Amino acid sequence: MPPKPLEPLAKKFMKGVIALELLGVFGVYGLFHKMNNSQDFRNTMNRRFPSVLEAYYQSNEWAGVYSIRERDHAAWSAKQD
Repeated sequence: MPPKPLEPLAKKFMKGVIALELLGVFGVYGLFHKMNNSQDFRNTMNRRFPSVLEAYYQSNEWAGVYSIRERDHAAWSAKQD
């Protein structure tokens, strides 16, 4: 029985979807890692993409890490004075 003509196309499509998902996962991990290690980067994210920073704070609070938001706001207000 010969292979169906759409099988190779479906395999290529699925490989592309998996590759895109892996790129997305590694990209999100890289963003989280950079935000986790740099208060200045979090300040930049606060100015440019506040919803992303809010998601970062919430994910840390769900994990039981509570003081990051307060430390950031204290440091940023001290810089403005």
